[in-house]
Parts: sequence; C-alpha cells; structure tokens
Amino acid sequence: MNQVSYTQRNCTDQQKIETFLVQERTGVLGMVSDTFPYAVPVNYVWHNGSVYFHGMGSGKKETILSQNPLVCFTIHKEQGTVTDPVPCHADTAYLSVMIFGKAEKVTDPEETAMALQKALDKFMPNYYSHPLTSTLIEKYRSSMDGNAVSVYRITPQEMTAKENSVESGQLFTS
Repeated sequence: MNQVSYTQRNCTDQQKIETFLVQERTGVLGMVSDTFPYAVPVNYVWHNGSVYFHGMGSGKKETILSQNPLVCFTIHKEQGTVTDPVPCHADTAYLSVMIFGKAEKVTDPEETAMALQKALDKFMPNYYSHPLTSTLIEKYRSSMDGNAVSVYRITPQEMTAKENSVESGQLFTS
C-alpha cells in the first residue's frame, strides 16, 4: 500500500479497511477525460479484493472508461468534528480509502450476474426471492437506452487508507 504523505493519519489495519470497504455504500469514481477530470458518485460492492459498480451501457462514464480506463476510486466516511479548546485545532474524524487501478468492463456473464447479485444483496437484502442468472442479465435491456447493463471491476494496483479517529466524547455532531 502506498504511504499517505501525512503518515500520522495512515490506517494500516487491514481488517478495519476490509470491513469499511464492505460496509460503505458509495464511492466517488474519478476518471480522466479529454477536457476535465470527471468524478461521479456510484454505488459499489467490494468482493474478492475488487470494487464492482454498474451503469447504463451508454453515457459519459461509459465513453470515458472506453477511452482511458485508469481510475481513482475514493470511499470516505466522516464521523464528526473533533472538538478542541483552541478553535484552530478543531478537526474532522474520518476514514477514507483511495483505490487506484484500471476499470475493466466485465464481459463474463457469470461474473456480471454475481456482481449484480452482490449489489442487490447489499442494497436490497431479501427483496427478490430468486437470484439473478446470467441468462436474465444477457437478455435485460435498459429502458433508458436499450443497451445491456455495464458492470466494471477495479482491482487495486495501489491503495491508500487514512483516518483520524478520536474518542466519541471529543466529537461534535449536529
């Protein structure tokens, strides 16, 4: 894992990082486009050491990733403001993970179905009575654009994690 420049905030607890990645619901996908950087929040699942996310089979995200698949995926959770008698010493309690890698479009129907099932299990547990199948996924077309759903996998090439954790008595939450 790459080092964070402010090493006092490094989080090296792999179990804490893994739990955080599994539990959090959204991350920000940073991409490199022709004109400006493009960052968009997406729902995701963390499975077998990779981030999976999905979207329509068309649109800006799809276009950018087809031209340049290098990405930064950031997951962040703020826990509150750290109080201090000196106003300039107030701070923020948080945990964040940045994953650098390549967003690869998943082409295997079984892996696509697995990733989408993991998303359903995470975001709508027990809502559907039958698991997704690769046959259903292959036949599904978006009502928005008529395309098949796109599923992407980011396997970290580099990852950093930082945190500022404090006792709950030092937190100010509004």
